[in-house]
Amino acid sequence: MAPLSAPLSTLARSRTGRSAVLLAAGVLLPLPVLAGCGGADHDGAEGSVTPPDIAAAPRAKVADRGTLRWAVDALPATFNTFQADADTATQRVAGAVLPALFTMDRRGRPQRDADYLTAATVVEREPRQVVVYKLNPKAAWSDGKALSAADFEAQWKALRGKDSAYWTARNAGYDRIDRIERGTNAQEVKVTFAKPFADWPSLFTPLYPRSVMGSPGGFNDSARNELKVSAGPFRVDSRDKDEGTLTLVRDPKWWGDRAKLDRLVLRAVPSGERADALADGKLDLAEVNPSVANRIIAANKPLKKGDGEKGNRAVVGRPPEAEALRGLAVRRSLEPAYTQLALNGASGPLSDERVRRAVARAIDRKDLAESVLAPLGLPAAPLGSHLFMAGQQGYEDNSDAIGGPDPKAAEALLADAGWQEKGPRGSALARRQAEADKAGRPGRDTDPAEDEEGTRTGDEPGADAAEESAAERQEREERTGQPGDVDEKGSRDTGGKAAAAPVRMKDGKKLTLRFILPEGSGAEPVRAVGERIAQRLEAVGIRTDITKVGDSGYFKDHIAAGTYDLALYSWPATAFPATDARPVFAKPQPAADGSLLVEQNYTRVGTDQIDQLFEQASTELDADVSRELVDRADARIWAAAGSIPLYQRPELVAARDTVANAGAFGFATPRYQDLGFRG
Repeated sequence: MAPLSAPLSTLARSRTGRSAVLLAAGVLLPLPVLAGCGGADHDGAEGSVTPPDIAAAPRAKVADRGTLRWAVDALPATFNTFQADADTATQRVAGAVLPALFTMDRRGRPQRDADYLTAATVVEREPRQVVVYKLNPKAAWSDGKALSAADFEAQWKALRGKDSAYWTARNAGYDRIDRIERGTNAQEVKVTFAKPFADWPSLFTPLYPRSVMGSPGGFNDSARNELKVSAGPFRVDSRDKDEGTLTLVRDPKWWGDRAKLDRLVLRAVPSGERADALADGKLDLAEVNPSVANRIIAANKPLKKGDGEKGNRAVVGRPPEAEALRGLAVRRSLEPAYTQLALNGASGPLSDERVRRAVARAIDRKDLAESVLAPLGLPAAPLGSHLFMAGQQGYEDNSDAIGGPDPKAAEALLADAGWQEKGPRGSALARRQAEADKAGRPGRDTDPAEDEEGTRTGDEPGADAAEESAAERQEREERTGQPGDVDEKGSRDTGGKAAAAPVRMKDGKKLTLRFILPEGSGAEPVRAVGERIAQRLEAVGIRTDITKVGDSGYFKDHIAAGTYDLALYSWPATAFPATDARPVFAKPQPAADGSLLVEQNYTRVGTDQIDQLFEQASTELDADVSRELVDRADARIWAAAGSIPLYQRPELVAARDTVANAGAFGFATPRYQDLGFRG
């Protein structure tokens, strides 16, 4: 699937696949009562989870009326979440109008939705796994028909992958089902598996009616532009292409808690236009980038004495555009997605595991996480897993499989791989490093620091600059692409902490890596992270050739095509990593035409052992054992050094200060019937 251009990932909330999430926008997949923001939840080794920030309110305090206008990047291309072009808006509509048998709580755990299920259990394990779903007797489609085994069977047959007439994007899990039949009564559905499936709660969410899934025409075409039959607190009403809006209205046939809102309007507003749309009163809820979030926070700071006359909102010193942002709040959490440094191991220097591991040891993940998250007031710990987020059940920090930041270890790995420092400047640097080591002073691969007297440690100021010859200057300028004088540590002051080293050489070739970064207007934080990474790599002799790429071609022309060495992009988290994450880390296989089948493993790095652990985890019905197998797979993914998780992405949502039960949801599935305005 193509990556989402929006910063929001929904796969932890409404799961139909696992898509790469581009950071084009810079920041950026329930419980019976939605929880608000508070202190981080703690749970031992699994770490802390940053809770949702949604201005939680009891239903009794939410008005029984109103229209909530919620920003999306684009109106949904389809209402069928199982098609390849399903997007964030598709997921949002499905969550409001279709059955979700299991939803996610704040820790990313699947929870049975009592509006649709009274029970769902594995009743047999041998000789075959059998799951019995007990449907809520009140659960019915908007055409009056009760939810039944026929709907389950139609969805299974459409998604199992045996009929190519169905244009489905995925079949994971459905391909393991042997048969579906009615149970002891009309409210029971009996599902028998041909092969054990640990992530069975991931299936049948959302559930579509048989009228959609029962034929290729219904699946491929009818559900793209309309949903005539639904079963949720809202139903699809109208689409206005000129206004860029899709309106959902309260469904009077809904049997659960009555939706508080009269209407939920999804409005297509690009990220760069959301500040103006909020200021103009066209939106009530929108994910925003840090720049817009800071403007909103500044505009809503309490007035200081003397700033203006009492009762006068047009305060001296506050520009009119700031006044227009009054009455908004920024709700923040950590999104269920993580940013990674991807290393393409298909060819070139990074095909050598030692070079990939050197890259991983050269960067400082804690520094990168702090640079992005700390200014936003969010927990700034680096992520220690590819497969679970901090606070999720099963989370373990497996980063010790590759080790922490250590420039000397990185240099040793590069040297072992045959990449050596060359040239007179490299010799001078090596000599000064040896002298520094002998004297017990930090050398060039350490961060600039001050001693207890407040003076710089290391060589005397200006010593490196004085020793730089014309040839060395030319080499440096060619390497860095930045002419000018060096500072007292022998490199230009680029705002980073690590001093540059001479580029390493092997067989007459320089160690240069193609590093692609997004160039969109909202991608400044991502580019800043990329620059920090590049500075760390320069410090161990790895040159980076940074190319800024437009959002439209970032994934298709580079990530998917494999025309990169280093890249930054994100993966959404999931409650079902044994199933969802397998294609992301599967070992690429040669195709008959000589090409490489990579599935979604765009780093092209994988091993047979990783594949085997995913397969074992996906068939293990003991949840604890399955999670243990997933963690073992994660440790091997770390060791292979194709993907380096950096941090969980921030989620910043601007909301009218009267909006209740909506905002930065984190892992939690929105409870759409509770969204509204404080009464």
